[in-house]
Amino acid sequence: MEQRTYHGNITPDDLARSLMAHFNRGNLQVQQVGSGEKVAVQISTARRPMAGGQTALSVILQSIEDGVAVQVGNQAWLGVAANLGITALFAMRNPFMLIGRLDDIAQDIENLQLRDEVWKVIDDTARGAGAAHEISERLRRTTCEYCGTANPVGETNCLACGAPLGEVQPSACPKCGYVVIPGAKLCPNCGQPL
Repeated sequence: MEQRTYHGNITPDDLARSLMAHFNRGNLQVQQVGSGEKVAVQISTARRPMAGGQTALSVILQSIEDGVAVQVGNQAWLGVAANLGITALFAMRNPFMLIGRLDDIAQDIENLQLRDEVWKVIDDTARGAGAAHEISERLRRTTCEYCGTANPVGETNCLACGAPLGEVQPSACPKCGYVVIPGAKLCPNCGQPL
């Protein structure tokens, strides 16, 4: 399961609406469960698809302080693999039968790219709402280790006691948006070097 965090003025319902609008078409169907703070979106192959094998994917959208955490589950691909296996058997028996299975092959390839397309829709929607992986300005506060006062990012000394703040400025992973502790070399969520 892959997780990314989007900081900004965006809600789980905003992302769910975009996923519903984009994927509720053709051989796919979309179902939303819940609303508000936590939303689950299930994208799956329609009951009787015109072409291709069966697949499904779940997306969990949850409100966090100043943004949304998004988790995309592992895609069920056994139906697609079985359909591609049938196509391979037909091709071994008679290569000209591939012509009659072109729609199935094209749909299976599209289904295998579902996860990437989900992330693209989410990224585009977040970008359109002004949300990003970068930590929001409101959360960019440095807490003084001596007196516990919150200070704006970039302050060299605490506004209350004057103590040096040093390298305690918060940051977020540029790939997934996970808030990382100061001085971390790798993101604990996705493993990306910082």
